[in-house]
Amino acid sequence: MSVQKIQKPEGKLGVLIVGLNGAVATTFTAGLLLTRNGFSKPIGSLTQMATIRIGKRIENNFPVIKEFAPLAELNDLVVGGWDISNYDCFDAAKEAKVLNDKDIESVSKELERILPMKGVFDKNYVKNLDGSYIKKGENKYELMEKLQDDIKKFKKENNLNRLVVIWAASTEIYIKEGGVHQNLDSFIKGMKENHEDISPSMLYAYAAISQGVPFINGAPNLTVDIPALLELAEKNSVPIAGKDFKTGQTLIKTVLAPMLKARMLGLSGWFSTNILGNKDGLVLDEPGSFKTKEESKLSVLDSILQPELYPDLYENYYHKVRINYYPPRGDNKEGWDNIDIFGWLGYPMQLKVNFLCKDSILAAPIVLDLVLFADLAQRAGMKGIQEWLSFYFKSPIHSPNTVPEHDLFIQLMKLKNTLRTIMNEEPVTHIDPDIMD
Repeated sequence: MSVQKIQKPEGKLGVLIVGLNGAVATTFTAGLLLTRNGFSKPIGSLTQMATIRIGKRIENNFPVIKEFAPLAELNDLVVGGWDISNYDCFDAAKEAKVLNDKDIESVSKELERILPMKGVFDKNYVKNLDGSYIKKGENKYELMEKLQDDIKKFKKENNLNRLVVIWAASTEIYIKEGGVHQNLDSFIKGMKENHEDISPSMLYAYAAISQGVPFINGAPNLTVDIPALLELAEKNSVPIAGKDFKTGQTLIKTVLAPMLKARMLGLSGWFSTNILGNKDGLVLDEPGSFKTKEESKLSVLDSILQPELYPDLYENYYHKVRINYYPPRGDNKEGWDNIDIFGWLGYPMQLKVNFLCKDSILAAPIVLDLVLFADLAQRAGMKGIQEWLSFYFKSPIHSPNTVPEHDLFIQLMKLKNTLRTIMNEEPVTHIDPDIMD
């Protein structure tokens, strides 16, 4: 890795969120304000709470990541974004029903000042939602230009030095990569001709990257991971990352599956089902959007278990994923996993996991970390796909000649070793030097 000298995080950093009034975005925004006002702690955030080992273990040098790497300060973050509903973030946070009234009221004045810009929305891509606060344009190219104008205006009005755009909006329908996505010329032509395979999320990604702004995709949509936008990111020296925040059930899979493989235990089947009642559940109740999510969730096990290398253990396992919309649960998601495994002499065993979690509570610190790391990457001269951020995603974007890594602990080591490399420190290998004499 060739890393340039890192620019200091001077001035303000804008955080533009697509889906500003959604549960994830309002939970992140309120949590950011609560943290920097001293009302709470940023639990779940690696950048704020995790340490990183520097040098040999015997040296006992374990600085907190935010003190080791030159990350933007929380007080320097300015939050804005787009939504398809015209509420301020205070009303939106109350509607999301993730945080309690006391926490929301504690930062109410600051939340009330955060208002969304009109979003780009097309019901054909998210069939179970309606938008009333949306941009109009002759074609998709004009809509993209309006997003570019929003980015410029937000930067100027808030006196910002830098920006990051992050998609925290709903899952769009499943789209296969096609000819319109293959290069910039075809993509620009497609926007002007309203090509059906160019979704709203792709317009946000193009608008951001074309303005030199890092783009992060927190949903499983085909968005920034198409050749045209990868080309644009390389051309404009912009970091990109995604896709699909790794929060609940898939987080568990990326811990348990490596355990099975590490001990050479076989897998017969893995059945996963979820119930949730938030807007995400409503969107995923539609088959087209669920197909996008299903593809993201199903990709994890094969990558970790490598059935082509271990056919006796993993060649014929059965993997089923279900998501059920159940309004009474709201943001309180419940995930059940039934895992049929086998061990010595082929004798069967089972694992049962019941994870009751708050989806947005798990996602909010991911948003914070990704924004800070994407900004660091840009200041360090890194561009294109940031594979070291795979730790945060269900379906990590990767270069065509790279096999994606899903093992959570390998992902974490890669993330920390990248930070060490950026800071001109030796990567950690965990080799005992005494055995090398």
